Amino acid sequence: MNPILALDFGQARIGAAISDKLQMLAHPLETIPANQQAASRVAEIVREKKVDHVVAGLPKRMNGQLGTAATEVLEFVEKLRAILPCPVVTWDERLTTVAAHRALREAGKKTRHTRGYVDQVAAQMILQGYLDRRAAKAEVQSDQ
Repeated sequence: MNPILALDFGQARIGAAISDKLQMLAHPLETIPANQQAASRVAEIVREKKVDHVVAGLPKRMNGQLGTAATEVLEFVEKLRAILPCPVVTWDERLTTVAAHRALREAGKKTRHTRGYVDQVAAQMILQGYLDRRAAKAEVQSDQ
């Protein structure tokens, strides 16, 4: 199996995380500047790592509706779908950045020192949630 790439979108940075080849564990990968070259950097990663598919975190509002941030992510997802050789799916990522900040704080990291990789940790949380849900779904189907 090939790894899965996850992206956590922010105004300034995009966190990237990648799964292992068994698609069981998520690992932080890198932080990509959210600029004109972001889509091409994602495409480079997909090629270099032979990514199976991309999971884009979709920041829904707490009531489940899509806001401005989610609309911007969907626009970027469409741009990625046009240039990537693999599928791009979205995944509800409410509160993952908050959870990433909390996890880093609990690990003793100061907020100002985590700016460079909090987005990677958020992407890792998105991907691990996605992988866990897929594994649970596969287990239920095999039990039937």
